[in-house]
Parts: sequence; C-alpha cells; structure tokens
Amino acid sequence: MKTKLLSIFLLTIGIGLLTALTPNNNDATKPFVVVLDAGHGGKDSGNTKNGYKEADIALNIVLGVGKILEKNPDIKVIYTRTKNVFLELSERAAIANKADADLFVSVHCNAHHTQAYGTETFVLGLHKSQANFEVAKKENEVIFLEDNYKETYAGFDPSHPESLIGLTLMQEEYLDQSILLASLIQNNFTNTLKRKDRSVKQAGFWVLHNTYMPSVLVETGFLSNTEEGKYLNSDKGQNEMANEIAKAILSYKNSLSMTTTKSQNPVMEDTEINKAIETTVEKHYKDVMFRVQLAATGKKLDTKPSNFKGLKDVNRAKEDGLYKYYYGETSDYNKIQIMKSFAQEKGYASCYIVAFKGDKKVKLSDVLNSKDK
Repeated sequence: MKTKLLSIFLLTIGIGLLTALTPNNNDATKPFVVVLDAGHGGKDSGNTKNGYKEADIALNIVLGVGKILEKNPDIKVIYTRTKNVFLELSERAAIANKADADLFVSVHCNAHHTQAYGTETFVLGLHKSQANFEVAKKENEVIFLEDNYKETYAGFDPSHPESLIGLTLMQEEYLDQSILLASLIQNNFTNTLKRKDRSVKQAGFWVLHNTYMPSVLVETGFLSNTEEGKYLNSDKGQNEMANEIAKAILSYKNSLSMTTTKSQNPVMEDTEINKAIETTVEKHYKDVMFRVQLAATGKKLDTKPSNFKGLKDVNRAKEDGLYKYYYGETSDYNKIQIMKSFAQEKGYASCYIVAFKGDKKVKLSDVLNSKDK
C-alpha cells in the first residue's frame, strides 16, 4: 500500500512540475523572486548543541540575507518564516511554488558527536555516501512532528534509503543551476570567510524535492564544534554568513543575464592573458580537458567575441535543454585558472571551471584529487 501511495504522490507531483515548467517568464517586469527558508522553528528547535538553537541562528542569518537582497529593486524576497514558528516541510515548498520563485535557499546548522567543522551546501540527489544520507535523514525527520504526516507524505519514511530514490526524479531540470548557486555559496564561505570547505553535495532533502526551481540547502557550520558553534551564535558570524550567501545569490542572478550588446571595440586584445599563460608553471591532467563555463541559458547565441565581452574561443553546447557557453579548452589546470580570472575581469563574476573526459562532464574535485597528471 505504501508503494502504491508513493507512486500516486510522485505522479501528482510530476503533473504539477510539468505545469510549473511551462515557460511563464515572458513578462520582462517580473522581479527575480528569492524564497529564503530558515530551517526548523517553533516546536522544532533543530540542533541544540552547546546550548545554541539552530532555529534561532538560521532565522537570524536568513533575515540578514533578505535585508541585503531587498536593497535591489528588481529582487523580491519572500520568507517562509520571520519569527519562531513551526512550519511543515510541505508548507515551505508550497510557499516557493505559489510565488513562482526563481530560487529557494534553505539555511541550517549542522551537529555531530565529534568536533567536526566546516560548511557544506546540498542540492537534491541520491545520497552518495552514508554520511550524506544521515544528514538528509536528520533534516527530513521533522516530518514526524507534523500532524497527519502519513497522509501528507504518502508513506515516505525518512529512515529508509529507498524512500529517497523517488525524490530526484522531478528536480533534474534544475540540477545544474542548483549546483552553480551551491558552488558560489561554498566559494564565498571558503575564500572570503576562510571556513573549512566540506564541498557541494547531493542528498535527498524533502524540502528541496518539492520545490519547482533551483534550490539549495546550506549547512552553515557545526554547533557541536566549540569554536564554530560560538562563531555561528555571534552577531559577527551570522552577519558574515548572511553577507556571503547574499553575494552568491546576486552573482547567480547576474550570471543569468548575458550581455549581448555589441561594444564599440568588440574584439579585445588578449595580450595580458597570453603573457600570464606563458609565464605560469604547467599542470596538465591526463585525458582531461578543462573549460570555463560562462553561462547556461535557454537563449542560443552566436559565439562571436562581441556577444561575450570580447572573449575569444567561446564554444556552445546544448545540455539538458540549456545552452552552455564555455571559454577556452586545455588540459593545463593552471592555464584554465588564469582564463577564469580573465573572464571574471571581463564581467563574468560567477564563471567557474568544469572538467570533461571525452564528451562527459566529470566532477572537478575528483580530477584534482586524482594522480593522473
């Protein structure tokens, strides 16, 4: 019976998703809608290690993110909660879907029985490790605090891995965009705040599954860690985390707006980048090609330099229904890093490096950690 209920539920969600995926953003005046979700709340305090309350910390960070974003007139911010109240997971997703949001960002704090520390940002996917499954399981167990959870979640059991398998089916359309935002958030935490990078990961979070837009869940650190818990509970820590999340959201938004206006001098000289490449130490990886991803969009553009702020060597590929625009191609990781910096200077602030083996995109961290150099 549980299997039948789950199948019916997923079919219903699938029909809703097809409706949601119908293009509806032709109105140029539509604001960029960001739904900010402070995890837990009310009777669900979340992690309470060392006397800290995850629900309160997450809310303070979310309100800080919203305060920054609201300074932009073309961004509309919607909060799932602005005070200490309990919300069902299904309610949080429904708020985002009803608003036809462009982004959904859920903020949390981690905990562990050791002194583990660092930030990690999740997108929806099958758990790749037992550790990822345990994090997803813990966040999903809030379901049991809800009235009529058996009817609402159609037999879904957070404790069983097989229940997570269906969660990935409906979100694949947005996976690349979710990973982009998650990467921007993690980069800001690591490079600006010098927090330990626990990377971008995939896991089966219900609240991400049930949203019909690019969505991420941010674990801002471990309340169970003596130093990190103290940092996250402080005004300084909460303000800094909020600032970097907001900056990542703004970079993500800007990456979606590709500049196609011709400049007066469309083909720019590459003297600077050529000189930098010539003087750098080479670092080649066997059977791997690196590229700089400039943007992903539904718009098909000519790859001439005038469409890409003067950048030459731009290639276009259609992947998962989107056109991806890549700058450069080399097996030399040091060279591609310089090309990424060059692209950022030209205005592509949120561009990032991707790796390919043949025609298949592979995880950059796996390549860099391999010994095939």
